[in-house]
This record gives sequence, structure tokens and C-alpha cells, in this order.
Amino acid sequence: MLIAHRAVAPLRVFLVLLFALLVLFQVMSLPGQFAYMAEQNPDMAYLRWPMTALTVFWVLCVQAVIVSTWKLLTLVRDDRIFSEASMVWVDAIVAAIAAAWVTLGGFSLYVAFHADDPGLPLLLLLVGMGLSVLGLLMVVMRELLRQATTLRTDMEAVI
Repeated sequence: MLIAHRAVAPLRVFLVLLFALLVLFQVMSLPGQFAYMAEQNPDMAYLRWPMTALTVFWVLCVQAVIVSTWKLLTLVRDDRIFSEASMVWVDAIVAAIAAAWVTLGGFSLYVAFHADDPGLPLLLLLVGMGLSVLGLLMVVMRELLRQATTLRTDMEAVI
């Protein structure tokens, strides 16, 4: 457990940096990128706002995972990770991944029916598969956490 406690502080530093970078990306880079796209390709200009909203939503999902991870790290630090409080944050991670997966699926279908070459649809399929694996892994990890929480509660009742 000592190694986990030593890893919490550096992980929090990286989470803060990642969150700050994502906010910058969300506020400046994405809107600017899609404005530039609309300017360069007027026939694709109708996609500017839907693409901006969709990608900002995906970044928001990542930010929800970061905040939930921060809260879970707090529970690890306080030695309360095996409690019901942790389930709320793991559920938030699963929900954020599911929301991103659903919207990615809809976007992928749209792209697949309008694409001229298979490159982008295949890339989206790859990202979707990775997101599926991550989501299912989190569901398994949630169940393991639930079992460990139950075992810890049972052991505390015996002691």
C-alpha cells in the first residue's frame, strides 16, 4: 500500500496538467480548428458547430473521468477505497465512457455512410473498439471493487 500512497501525489500532478491542457484544447483549439475547416472547405461548413459540440463533449467525458479518478485517489489516500463511496466515482467513469461510446457510434455511422475512402471509418472503428475495451474493463474493475468492499466489510464485522 506504501507504493500506492507514493504514486498518488505525482499522479495528481499529471491529472491537473492533463485537465488544464484539455480545458485549453476545449476552449481554443477545437473551436478554432473547426472554424478553419469551415473557412477552407465551404461545402463542409455546415459541420462546424456539430463537430465542435461533439468533440467538446468528448473532452468533457475525459474530464469527468479525470475528476472521478481524483476523487478515487482521495479515497486511496484516506484508506477508504474499499467503501461504498468509491462506487459512485467508478459509476461516473463508466457513465462517461458509455456516453462517449454512444456518441462515437452515432458519429461513426454518419461518417461510414458519407465517406469516400475507408480510412476514417476504420480509424473510428479502432477508437470505438478501444473505448469498448476500456468501458468493459471498468465494469470488471467495478465488480472487483464491489467484491473487495464486501469482503472488507465482512472482515471488519468479524474483527
